[in-house]
Amino acid sequence: MDEESLREMMHTNHTSAFAWALCCCHGDRDEAAEVLHTAYVQVLEKGQRSFGGKSSFKTWLFAVIRNTAKKRRSQISRRIAKLQSLVMRNRIQDGEAESHYYQSQIREKILLLLRRISPRQRQILQLVFYHNLTLEEAASVMNVSLGSARVHYERGKARLRDEMRKAGWEHV
Repeated sequence: MDEESLREMMHTNHTSAFAWALCCCHGDRDEAAEVLHTAYVQVLEKGQRSFGGKSSFKTWLFAVIRNTAKKRRSQISRRIAKLQSLVMRNRIQDGEAESHYYQSQIREKILLLLRRISPRQRQILQLVFYHNLTLEEAASVMNVSLGSARVHYERGKARLRDEMRKAGWEHV
């Protein structure tokens, strides 16, 4: 596939790709935009030799986005660990350290609310319900077997239903 075709396919799938990047970035729009930009650059640099046509372009693109987000989260986690070690060594003023700690506590509580469903379950449901992928395509994006995708799909639906009941939703 030539560069012009890649660009056209990315343009066609941009809205869905951004929504998927948003899911992979836990709703952080700025992070999703950065991940999507990085994924697009990777597609244009490596796309001609890495998209083999074994799946649909959309499925392949979603896998690139997921892998890019995963790599970026890993990089951010390493940076946070370094920052935490600086705080522990008192290299940051006490007031700043307290502020960082307080902000991280609030952030953790918010993330716990969002993480009531496992990431794989959340991602498989996102791919199937919001991006209209089949379970087979979603399994390919997530690089898991079809059986594993089915398990995550069914458990995710059940867990979501339970969480909705706990939150007081009627008729779930």
